[in-house]
This record gives sequence, C-alpha cells and structure tokens, in this order.
Amino acid sequence: MSKIKLSETFIIDRVKLALAEDLYPDGDITTNLIKKSKIITAKLVCNQKAIIAGLLFVKHTFAQVDKKIKFIIKRRDGSLVKKNSIIAIIRGNPKSILIAERVALNFLSHISGIATKTNKFVKLAGKKCKVCCTRKTIPNLRVIQKYAVKLGGGFNHRFNLSDEFLIKDNHIASSNLKEIVMLAIKNKNRKKITVEVDNLHQLKKIIGLKFDRILLDNMSLKSLKTAVKLSKEYYETEASGNVNTKSIKSIASTGVDRISIGSITHSVPAIDFKIEFIK
Repeated sequence: MSKIKLSETFIIDRVKLALAEDLYPDGDITTNLIKKSKIITAKLVCNQKAIIAGLLFVKHTFAQVDKKIKFIIKRRDGSLVKKNSIIAIIRGNPKSILIAERVALNFLSHISGIATKTNKFVKLAGKKCKVCCTRKTIPNLRVIQKYAVKLGGGFNHRFNLSDEFLIKDNHIASSNLKEIVMLAIKNKNRKKITVEVDNLHQLKKIIGLKFDRILLDNMSLKSLKTAVKLSKEYYETEASGNVNTKSIKSIASTGVDRISIGSITHSVPAIDFKIEFIK
C-alpha cells in the first residue's frame, strides 16, 4: 500500500485552504467589532468520552491566524479522554482565537470522530482480527481520514486504485472469474491481489490459485465459517458488508483475519468540543 504522508507541510496547506474558505472575502466581520486586544487564556474541552485525533491541525490553525498564540497541548493524539477533559490551553489575542476557533474545531471533531468510532470497532473485534478502513472517504480528505483510523487502532486498506488488485463483483460480472484472477496473477508485478466472492460456489472455483487475500462479502455467519475453513491454508481472509457494532463480534468469531468497514470513514458522528474563555 502507498505510504500515507501526513507531513507538516500537508497539514499547513490543508489548514490554509480551510481558513480561506471560512474568511473569504472580508474576514470575520463579527469578530472585527471587538475592540479589546488584551491577551486572554482559553481552554479546549472535550464534551464526551473520545479518542483525541487531529491536534496538529488545531495547532496550525491558530498559528496561521496569529503566530503569537500559544497552544499548549495537554493530551496527545490517540489518547482516550473522559467527558469534560481539558485537551489544550490557548493563550492569545481573543480576536485571533475567535477567528481560528471554528476551523480548528471542525478538524478536531471530524478526525477524532473517526478515531473514536474505529476504536470502538477495534475493541469489539478483539486482538486476533484487524479492523480496516476502505476507499469510502470524502474526496481530498482520504489521507486525513486514514490517519485518523490508525490513531483509533485500525489498519489502512489500499490507499488508491494503484496500490493493489482488488477484483470485485462488477469486475467479475463483466468478465470470467477465473480468467480475470489469472490475468491479475500474470500482471502481479509485486502487488497484492485480493478477490471478492459472495458465495461458496465462487470461492471453490478459484481456491488454490496464487493470489493473496479472499474478500468474503455479505456472507452469512455459517457461510463465513465454511469459507474461512476452506481458505485459511491459502489466503488471508477478510469479511465485509454492512458491518456494525452489533454484528462485528460474531463476524470476528468466524476466524477471519480482517474486517473492512466503510462507515468508520464515510458516516462518523463528530466529537463535541468547545473552547471556553477563562475569565
């Protein structure tokens, strides 16, 4: 898989775009009404139990608005915090803090939301089964979302279409299953090959061919157990399809090596944070 690079330059560029979106064309016209410029102290608080993720985005948001703002981190990315925990202390011009506030919290809320939801699935799946994200990400935010998955204890699936072969149902529908698998093997060029099947009949057609992973899609628990038993000698196994917090334990108990879950990136609730000025 392509290496995900969440460099400081990348973070700075994303923050710059976000601030431009929020401030174009006339800046924060409401905050500009404030005349006071006395330095104040504020606290960044998490209003719920969560995994914290995205603090560098917050730090750089404040820094781009006002380099004189001091952002003192109290909790690290990837840490689990309780409700009402203080995540950071902010000192600076109140106008600058207000200008940066929403962009900073938007980054933190979304990234922490992914990490928190991922972590919930990771705990339910147990130590023997990996929880993986998919390509079901918001366009242009994939690197950030996959970074958040890792902070929550999950694993990244392929990053893009160039990373590995993933032969899915529509590839199979437009070709012959065995033929397209053989073509992938022929053109492998050191890339991994994953083949998706949705029934045992398809699995039996290709079992023994030299590819890397079998993706068992939307199978019943009974079929999953049988598929894992048939496949474990040959392939890494992965389950997918409408996985939720109620079903993941049962799916993991079938012995699959991985479970891929689209919802940990495409439909996560934001974590509730607030910035409070200290009087």
